Amino acid sequence: MTFIFFTSMKRMFNYLGKFLLFIFLLANAMSAMHAYKFTHYKKGARLIAKSPEALSMNQKINALIFGVCLPRPIEKEKPDEAYKTILINNELSCWQLDVTDAKGMVILFHGYGSEKSSVTGRASEFNRMGYSTLLVDFKGSGGSAGSTTTIGFREAAQVKTCYDYIQQQYHCKIILCGTSMGAAAVMKCVHDTKIKPEALILECPFGSMLHTVENRFNAMGVPAFPMAHLLVFYGGVLNGFWAFDHNPIDYAKEISTPTLLLSGGCDERVTQQEIDDIYNNLKGRKRKVIYPLARHESYLNHYREEWREDVDCFLEQ
Repeated sequence: MTFIFFTSMKRMFNYLGKFLLFIFLLANAMSAMHAYKFTHYKKGARLIAKSPEALSMNQKINALIFGVCLPRPIEKEKPDEAYKTILINNELSCWQLDVTDAKGMVILFHGYGSEKSSVTGRASEFNRMGYSTLLVDFKGSGGSAGSTTTIGFREAAQVKTCYDYIQQQYHCKIILCGTSMGAAAVMKCVHDTKIKPEALILECPFGSMLHTVENRFNAMGVPAFPMAHLLVFYGGVLNGFWAFDHNPIDYAKEISTPTLLLSGGCDERVTQQEIDDIYNNLKGRKRKVIYPLARHESYLNHYREEWREDVDCFLEQ
């Protein structure tokens, strides 16, 4: 009887072990697939929803199992002002909007899944303030080369490329303005290269790569652990870097450039704790502004006058 009992227990644990191994391998395979789709845009793909919150239950289940194919970002509109298209290093497509007797140049960097036409509104406002602007497509977006994104990690080097180009061509004051992923790329660039722009304008930068992935799971009403950690792991492995070290909260500790940090009080992608941690770590002159009802969006949508006043006052100091 005892022999039969132990034989049955051994068989049960054997089945249990195989089942757990299957679940482990399945979770890793799904995470690798998600990570690939998260960092590789697909030309011609159709965006099933503008945000995770807008997904139906069936779409959420499908997305969790198979991942989401992200269409390669393409230009949606042209600037209203006169502009010229330039190609930096034969890979970064940019629009340059010049004003007479400019106070300096503002270089604008877009967010994840977007491209340079998404910042034309901000460029127009900077032009009215007396600044020329350079609107940049990160690699993988718009008119630039490639089809991949590293959520700000390798984009930091592209920020440096654009900074050097403007510095060499115009020898003027340079202001870097980044939104979400663009803000993270700007922070990493300043941290890594020690460049000295006149000022930084950072809109809703995420605290870390892990935070931004966890927030996307939370937005879908799905537990973030352990899939968020696996997604970050494979996202880095598939793109050749350690993604757990991609942390704007830490980058801020080495930033002494005057910085205006902007965020939305209802942002579903970036928590106020992340914004506070970044702000507290910044070393130089700084100001934080929260637009109470704004989400993860352009603040010009509902706070245009406030945004213009906040930015103009900060730059005039």
